[in-house]
Amino acid sequence: MGIKSLLSKPFASVIAAQVKAQHKNPVDRQLKVMQHLIVSAKETQFGIDHHFNTITSHKDFVKQITVRDYEGLKPYIEKLKEGKENILWKGKPIYFAKTSGTTSGVKYIPITKESMPNHITSARNALLLYINETKKAAFTEGKMIFLQGSPALTDMHGIKVGRLSGLVYNHVPNYLLKNRLPSYETNCIEDWELKVETICKETMHENMSLISGIPPWVLMYFEKLIELSRKEKIKDIFKNFSLFVYGGVNYEPYRAKIENIIGKKIDSIETYPASEGFIAYQDSQQEEGLLLNVDSGIFFEFIPSSEVFNENPTRLTLADIELGINYVVIINSNAGLWGYNIGDTIKFVSTTPHRIVVTGRIKHFISAFGEHVIGEEVEYALLKVAEEQNIHITEFTVAPQVTPENNVLPYHEWFIEFEQAPNNLESFASLVDEQLQQKNIYYKDLITGKILHPLKITIIEKNGFREYMKSMGKLGGQNKAARLSNDRTIANELQRWVSRS
Repeated sequence: MGIKSLLSKPFASVIAAQVKAQHKNPVDRQLKVMQHLIVSAKETQFGIDHHFNTITSHKDFVKQITVRDYEGLKPYIEKLKEGKENILWKGKPIYFAKTSGTTSGVKYIPITKESMPNHITSARNALLLYINETKKAAFTEGKMIFLQGSPALTDMHGIKVGRLSGLVYNHVPNYLLKNRLPSYETNCIEDWELKVETICKETMHENMSLISGIPPWVLMYFEKLIELSRKEKIKDIFKNFSLFVYGGVNYEPYRAKIENIIGKKIDSIETYPASEGFIAYQDSQQEEGLLLNVDSGIFFEFIPSSEVFNENPTRLTLADIELGINYVVIINSNAGLWGYNIGDTIKFVSTTPHRIVVTGRIKHFISAFGEHVIGEEVEYALLKVAEEQNIHITEFTVAPQVTPENNVLPYHEWFIEFEQAPNNLESFASLVDEQLQQKNIYYKDLITGKILHPLKITIIEKNGFREYMKSMGKLGGQNKAARLSNDRTIANELQRWVSRS
C-alpha cells in the first residue's frame, strides 16, 4: 500500500463525518445559508434593488427575489463584464465560466472567491466518501485523467474567463498534480479529435487508475485507445483502472457499451456539477441518488415542474419537498446568482439524507400535443426494451413529427444510433412505445384516442451523432446531445446522417 493510499483513508473518515454532520439538520443548514447570503450581499446593487434589508424569512425572500433565467440576470452580469464591483456579490468575481446558451448566446456565469470552494471541495468529497465506504484507495497511487475543455483563460477587466472545467483545472490540489494527465499543453488543444488522439498517445503507457469525463467523450477516448494500441479491451491497456467518475448526462444509455469496451465492471461515481454550482454527488455505492450539497454556499429552492411556467410558481425549500415529484432546481448562491433557474429537473429519492436523481431539462421535452414527455420517460422506455433484447444504443434523440406526409397521423420520431440494429425494428419500436405509454398517461391517451400514431424509429448511421456534434462545433468537452426537443431543429440537421441501408 502506497503512502497516498494509506493517508487517504483517515482523511476520508474525517470528511465523511463532517458531511454526515451537515445532513443531520439539513433544513436548518439551508436556512443559515440563506441568511448568510442575504447578509453578505445586502450592500450590493442587486441587494439594494431587491430590498435585502427587509428579508427575514423565506416568505420575504420569495416576495423580493423573483425566479429568473440568464436573461433576467443579464443586466447585472453586463455590469460585471464592464469591471464594476459589488453588483451581484461583494467585490468582483474572480472568474466567468463561459458556457453556450440557447436563447442568450454565450453565457458568462460568475464564480467568486467564496463560491470556488464549492466546485473543488465537492469533487474531492465525492472521492473521499467513496474511499471511506469501500476502503478502496489504490486508485490514488496511479495516474488520473479528466477529459475536459481547455484550461486556457482570457481576461475581461481583471476577471479570468474560460470553461468551467478549465477554471477548475487551475485549482487542482498540489498533491494531485503529479498524478494528473493529460499535460496542460495537450489540454489546451481546441480540436477535439486531435486532442483525444494526443491524450491517447500521452496516456497509453501510463498506469491509469481513475478516468473522469462525460460518458460519450470518454467512450470516444476508449475507442481511439483501442485503435492505436491494437488491444482488445481497455483493461488490457490500463490494468489498474478501477474507478470511473462521470457527470453531465445519464450514464445508463452508455453503461453497457462502456463496460463492454473496458472488458470488466468497475466502480463508478456520478457527479452533478454545473457552471452555476456543484449541486450534488454520489456518496454511496449502495444507495440510490446523489447527495445534495446542503452546506456549500448554495440555498436551494424547488418548483414543481408542472408550475415552472406559471407567473408565480410555488417555491419550496427542503422542509417542504416530497419524494418522487419532479422539481425544477432554483439556486441562490455566493457566486451572486439569485432565484436562478438552471433548467434542470430532479426528483428526491431520499430525505435522510437528501438524495436526488436528475430527470431531465425543462427545455428538453415534447409537448406538441399536450403530452409533455420528459427525458426520464424516454430513457426509461428505450433502455428497458434494449436491455431485455440485449441491444446496445450508442445515442438517440426524439422530436415530434407534426405534419407527416400522406395523411399519416402525427408521431414522435426517434433518431437512434444502434451498435447493431434490432432484427425486427417495427417490433422493437412497438415495445418502446408501449413502455412510454405506461410511463406517461397523456401520451397513452393520445395514442389510444388516435390523435398520435405510435412512435417511429429512424436509424442514424455509425458515428452520425458524433459528426452532428462536430458540425455544430460542439464535439467534446462539456457538450452533450439533447435527448428531446419540441421542434424539428435537431431532427432536420440529423437527416444528413440517416442510414440509407
